[in-house]
Amino acid sequence: MGALSDLDIARAAELEPLTRIAERMGIRSDLLEPYGESVLKVRLSARDELAERPRARYVVVTAVTPTPLGEGKTTVTVGLGDALNHIGKRATISVREPSMGPVFGIKGGASGGGYSQVVPMETLNLHLTGDLHAVTSAHNLLSAMLDNHLYQGNALDVDQHAISWRRTMDVNDRALRNIIVGLGSRTDGVPRQTGFDITAASEVMALLALTTGTRDMRERLGRIIVGSDRSGKPVTAEQLDAAGSMSVLLRDAIKPNLLQTLEHTPVLVHAGPFGNIATGNSSIVADQIGLRTGDFLVTEAGFGADMGAERFFNIKCRTSGESPDAAVVVATVRALKTHSGKYTVTAGKPLPDEMLAESPEDVHAGAANLRKQIENCRLHGVTPVVAINAFPTDHASELEAIRQVADEAGVRSAVCTNVVDGGQGAAELARAVDEASAESTNYAPLYPDAAPLREKVETIAGKVYGASGVDYSQQAERQLDSCERNGLGNLPVCIAKTHRSISADASLLGAPTGWRLPVREVRASAGAGFVYLLCGPIQTMPGLSRNPAAAVIDMDENGEITGLS
Repeated sequence: MGALSDLDIARAAELEPLTRIAERMGIRSDLLEPYGESVLKVRLSARDELAERPRARYVVVTAVTPTPLGEGKTTVTVGLGDALNHIGKRATISVREPSMGPVFGIKGGASGGGYSQVVPMETLNLHLTGDLHAVTSAHNLLSAMLDNHLYQGNALDVDQHAISWRRTMDVNDRALRNIIVGLGSRTDGVPRQTGFDITAASEVMALLALTTGTRDMRERLGRIIVGSDRSGKPVTAEQLDAAGSMSVLLRDAIKPNLLQTLEHTPVLVHAGPFGNIATGNSSIVADQIGLRTGDFLVTEAGFGADMGAERFFNIKCRTSGESPDAAVVVATVRALKTHSGKYTVTAGKPLPDEMLAESPEDVHAGAANLRKQIENCRLHGVTPVVAINAFPTDHASELEAIRQVADEAGVRSAVCTNVVDGGQGAAELARAVDEASAESTNYAPLYPDAAPLREKVETIAGKVYGASGVDYSQQAERQLDSCERNGLGNLPVCIAKTHRSISADASLLGAPTGWRLPVREVRASAGAGFVYLLCGPIQTMPGLSRNPAAAVIDMDENGEITGLS
């Protein structure tokens, strides 16, 4: 019989009653709302109840620039949380909610892997408590209110050619990137061009992740800018009388979800903005609760340290006021071999046979990416630890090569085998994180609020990405100027670019320099609280591959799900 699949392992798990886990966290039962037998919603009032408890150390897990197959960042996050408990510390984990796009696309679910998983796996990866659908509904309600306003006479004098608000759905569907609505008879609406983004790229999703409470969420929803009127003034959700109803749809979605790992470590799962086209981090409210429930809160930031971690440092922590105590940079042999430029890794296909041959030289050849991502953490005054996520095909000499790179950079490192061994397999990492997080932190955002928007963009491009400069399209120039005129210049910036490279060109591996960041479009995310820039060919609505996971996911005659990974 072959090795057990992640789904087999998850189904065999014996779950502990979540009320007992919540009790260990210090959360009373009257602050919990059950969703079935395996998920609890945590009321925001729990944050106030926990406010006087000691603050946990705050650890963010990030990574090198990943291969198309992923480097196991969620698995390491879960393994580290479990491992901290193995060394006598109490940990809580905080992660994003999975999007249906990756689940039914190529990447698969977001529960971790092997013996480092959040369970129940099926519940987590398939709808959970419906938060993403609530975000989709709230977003599209605003779209409907906007088009209805146009149809009913356009009292706000909205310029149809300056509408920036699109629609969303939580499925990869490239055919909806650009559409025309309002076709048909006169009673079918006002014809205009628009399109769909995936829900994980929605401003409402980012807003949910960055809000600090119900009142704050309602105010942020009102500040959402859908476009401008013919005089160039912003038109908001508040002016369209949509923000109140949107907040009602998000009334339950604002409450974090409590699950557990296979080893019964508490996991707060909340909000799911993408790491390459949005802020890439779970919610502030979940972290604020988790930071008062033990010795450590371990959270995860999407993709490499140039992506989700940069947004964690410069957007999430700036908004929450919290300071991270350490960062974990996940590295793998296969990722560094890919960054050597000698191999091509394709999503959905096995690694090339020649890439599996023992070659520490190839690891060293691709090590520039790891060195740069270590530097990107240090740029923000945060101490990094390298987690070497070991795969069965790795050779001891190759793992040692990554250790050598970490040693030369002056940072701690640890080999992780938690996929096979559970939390005990990440105990070395837990001890390294315990040591690193005990040191004094000098965390600070990379740029001040008062810096002009272009300076913020150019600071990230130069210091984090290694670009020699920034090229703005004429449209982007106008949109940046408009943001400054409309009082948004003090906001942080969220740069949407490829996650396959530190640069904006997916073909540039390692730590490229001498290239220029191409900014093609700028969107004002005034409700979420940042200015959003689209760079290069990045898409806000992904497409399905030739062989998506949706083609093999099924249900058997007993109602059991098959093919989910």
